Amino acid sequence: MFDYALYDPETRAPATDVPPGSCDSQVHIFGDRDHFPVRPDAAYVVYQASVDAMLDMHHALGIDRGVIVQSTAYGNDHAAMIDALHRAGPNYLGCGIVNDSTSDEELAELHAAGMRGARFNYHPKLKNRMPVPDEVIRTAKRVAPLGWHLKLHLNSVDPKPITDLLADVEAPIIIDHMGPLQYEYGLDDPNFAHICELLGRGNWWVMLSNGDRRSVAGFPWDDATAYAREYIAAAPDRVLWGTDWPHPLHSGPVPNDGELLDLLERYAPDPTQRHRILVNNPKEIFQFN
Repeated sequence: MFDYALYDPETRAPATDVPPGSCDSQVHIFGDRDHFPVRPDAAYVVYQASVDAMLDMHHALGIDRGVIVQSTAYGNDHAAMIDALHRAGPNYLGCGIVNDSTSDEELAELHAAGMRGARFNYHPKLKNRMPVPDEVIRTAKRVAPLGWHLKLHLNSVDPKPITDLLADVEAPIIIDHMGPLQYEYGLDDPNFAHICELLGRGNWWVMLSNGDRRSVAGFPWDDATAYAREYIAAAPDRVLWGTDWPHPLHSGPVPNDGELLDLLERYAPDPTQRHRILVNNPKEIFQFN
């Protein structure tokens, strides 16, 4: 495994308070290493990213809800996830890695534990087994009746063959990290145009995250802001926000998570917009009670 920068443990409050019921739509956690072993070939491990550390970070930000996303370091062994959801409480739901090896009994157990989504990881740095097209369709058909969403991590890949595969799927589909954008092309990036076209279909969503680390302009990340504002204008009711804490595979410097909420304020200067992104939209797609 490579060494990557650690998150800033001294989370500062954002410049503007977030509304009650705000949701961080993507975090990862790692359980006790003695009880929840990772894959021997895991691309990264952040044992400091415990449930308690995550809850402390959210408390500092004013975040009340969150979605814990299965790390590829655990593959489709969700024992650490189930433990984390139990510890975090009912304001936290999960998004897992489901494939043909996941039995119907396991799927029911995951749903009962609070899992509400299946993620497909195509990012080559994650060193996971790439999703097989037929298996993706089978998984989508299994989880859609449960009311789950699908989640696509498409960094560094051509998105179109993958999104075409899911063209007839009626479940909500989230594109992670603002999509596999090529920031050097700006708004002329064909991948950006493709994602905007998907947002016009009604069941596609996009998550505003990683804009800071993908930016080629550097702080204050104006190139990321331009993308985010266009997404919000295109589909204000299908945009989410997440920290991606503990910022896996980040070569540094890792921003303070309070800065990421400040960046959201630049993405969405209107408080009504931010309320929709932080509260209304996640409540709808993740089915928070």
